[in-house]
Amino acid sequence: MTHPLGYVETQRAVLFAEGDPLRLRSGAELHDVEVAYETYGELSPTGDNAIFVCHALTGDAHAAGLRMGEKRRGWWDNMIGRGKPIDTDRFFVISANLLGGCSGTTGPQSNDPATGRAYGPDFPLLHMSDVVAVHRRLVASLGVQRLYAAVGGSLGGMQVLQWVCDAPEQIERAVVIAASSQLSTENIAFSTVARQAIMGDPDYREGRYREHGVRPDQGMKVARMMAHITYVSPEALATKFGRRRTTVGEQMEMAPDFEVEHYLQHQGDAFLGRFDALSYLALSRLLDYFDPFADAATAEALARTSTRFQVTSFDSDWRFSTAQSQRMVEQLRAHGVAVDFAELSSPHGHDSFLLESPGYHDRVRSFVG
Repeated sequence: MTHPLGYVETQRAVLFAEGDPLRLRSGAELHDVEVAYETYGELSPTGDNAIFVCHALTGDAHAAGLRMGEKRRGWWDNMIGRGKPIDTDRFFVISANLLGGCSGTTGPQSNDPATGRAYGPDFPLLHMSDVVAVHRRLVASLGVQRLYAAVGGSLGGMQVLQWVCDAPEQIERAVVIAASSQLSTENIAFSTVARQAIMGDPDYREGRYREHGVRPDQGMKVARMMAHITYVSPEALATKFGRRRTTVGEQMEMAPDFEVEHYLQHQGDAFLGRFDALSYLALSRLLDYFDPFADAATAEALARTSTRFQVTSFDSDWRFSTAQSQRMVEQLRAHGVAVDFAELSSPHGHDSFLLESPGYHDRVRSFVG
């Protein structure tokens, strides 16, 4: 029997303090990097039972349980908890918001210690290694030298891959779900349209919208609506909504009428209250440039790693398709890395990694256990 976690607290740590800046791959530096994180379970006396959970593009540190003062359970509450695949009776689980985000970790709307004002559009472009560097420092601050496992879906899975490339001896098991080692041209195309919708909004104000007391809400809404279409399968949309609409017979109107239109309107509106436009731009661009196997250092790192990988894709996920996972698997195996790969059947598209498709949780449980 599985049990939900109770109330959890989001904690904050300040890393890379004065005299010890975070040096980004671009050459830029960030000082006093704040990180929002949650932990579940207890760290063993030997510190060998830690699992790091990496979130997707618009996720946050709240992966499981109920946060004080909120009704929202964590975004991976079905995966993390007592008796669940990532069992908090056995493991010490760490979930942290990533660099560039807008949910407690340093990002574009954070204050630059050098100026006392928000970075805004001057926040530096990030490499996936920069994200990993922050979370590696957080793990060390919690007394963990080696992770029993790192687990992530979508962007989170890509972070796990980069982590092994950057620190090949730090992770025992790497669980990569619905991810890619190099975004497809189609993925980059979707992302550029989303960013253009945001930057083309009159209220974007060249990224300084907060200084003007406005937000590019219309652009953000369009970006989220379009992205959401790519996260679900055509079959799921047809099953859930079909061509059902509000009007009847031969009535027609330009306003949203079909149920799928109302659904996307809701998804877009809900997104506005929890995410920042500049973070969306920064993190989506981070993904475009992600290509660890093009880095000459990757081959040397993987030749030294003992990390075992589990890579999982879903047959209805067309945003991060099975072909993209297979490419990653082939690259890892070519470097002598042990990989357990499977494509699972699910009707839910890319969102499958957040749900409980048949065989999915058992697969993760068996590998992590």
